[in-house]
Amino acid sequence: MPRDKKKAKHLEDTLKLKGRLAWDQMQKSYRKESFPFAEDYKRFLDGAKTEREAVVEVLNYARERGFREITDPGKKRRIYWVNKKKNIALAILGRRPLSEGIRIIISHIDSPRLDLKQNPLYEELEMGLLRTHYYGGIKKYQWVAKPLALHGTMIKRDGTQLNLRLGEEAGDPVFTVCDLMPHLSRRVQDEKKLREAIQGEKLTILAGSIPFPDEEAKERIKLNLLDFLFRQYGLVEEDFLSAELELVPAHQARDIGFDKSLVGGYGQDDRLCAYASLRAIDSVRVPEYTILALFLDKEEIGSEGNTSAKSKFLEWIVADLLRLSGEELSDMTLRQVLFRSRALSADVDGAMDPNYQDVHEKQNAAKIGYGVCLSKFTGSGGKYASSDASAEYVAEIRKLFNDHQITWQMAELGKVDEGGGGTMAKYLASYGMDIIDCGAPLLGMHSPFEVASKVDIYETFRAYKVFFERKS
Repeated sequence: MPRDKKKAKHLEDTLKLKGRLAWDQMQKSYRKESFPFAEDYKRFLDGAKTEREAVVEVLNYARERGFREITDPGKKRRIYWVNKKKNIALAILGRRPLSEGIRIIISHIDSPRLDLKQNPLYEELEMGLLRTHYYGGIKKYQWVAKPLALHGTMIKRDGTQLNLRLGEEAGDPVFTVCDLMPHLSRRVQDEKKLREAIQGEKLTILAGSIPFPDEEAKERIKLNLLDFLFRQYGLVEEDFLSAELELVPAHQARDIGFDKSLVGGYGQDDRLCAYASLRAIDSVRVPEYTILALFLDKEEIGSEGNTSAKSKFLEWIVADLLRLSGEELSDMTLRQVLFRSRALSADVDGAMDPNYQDVHEKQNAAKIGYGVCLSKFTGSGGKYASSDASAEYVAEIRKLFNDHQITWQMAELGKVDEGGGGTMAKYLASYGMDIIDCGAPLLGMHSPFEVASKVDIYETFRAYKVFFERKS
């Protein structure tokens, strides 16, 4: 080879930034482990289709592996907290004092869906229907003409709680939003913008069609449905007012492709990162720093409310940890712990789709199969509503991943003027801690059937594990 060509190749190998497929880069043992890991992950997805169900799945896993509730008596090193049945946190006490900071991975366990309105049941054209209000950023057309399952909780008039999960088992009924036939849709749908073709108020759920036997009764379909609900569950219509009922896709998570290299399923934003952080914290025995995995709610609607990243749940946890470790508990100490902490905002990123490459700036776009994604910032045009990690912290995480042969990529969500989106990072950043977004890339994000690569899922787990195990 001529000298100039050798030099050029040497410079390319040593100086150029090159993305590499994780399948090519990772050890054979890790490639082999990624498939059984994905099987367990699919089972988690199927069992955790709502935030309440996700808390139950995490809680059961944690208890089996020796985590004890913070209120349990006795000496504790592996601890958990549950907040209002919609948040859960797991912690393992480290060797160093809390005043030196903790290592936090925060993910969210809510996903876009259709919620029933508080007074949902009505009758029209001798059909029983349920009114909905969509939750989070959805494309409304993706939620029509498909089987949906009804999940959620109702508090009955006598104060008892009823948990519903209809549409998941063989023999269960499913529910659906009926779409308009193409023969008649030209004016009311086809000529409109995509986001206007399906109106939110028309996302009504077909719930039944058998009339009550008395032909003189009013609203016979609705009455028959209420009679069924009372006989089956002891419900009256007023009980819908104290209910949280969600319509989610009725399908299971599945392998995709001839080679089964991908996972398709509902709720991978952000239960993929939640599951990876759950497995990661369990894999650590005695960490150098105290480690904390937070699973929060309401991210998809801006992290509002008392179960979100804006709540004081994290502060409550740190106060408990200070008491448990025997360190001084004061407002100043609590703030010091949070200020000195390091964190990952564990949220997925939008992968570049072969059919829609033009909405991405390719040099800075996430790719399926290229490992876990780091995003220095999120937000929208002009980095609005974003947390922007410092150069020093990016270098810190970059070195950590490189030292442990984690396959990773740096990405941002789309072209500058194309759109954007936010994460929970900015709410933890407000405490002064360093934080960066870190998660797997997804195709079809926010759709009822999102797609992730098994190798990216596993690399996300490995990335979280080394973050929890770090010595500095």
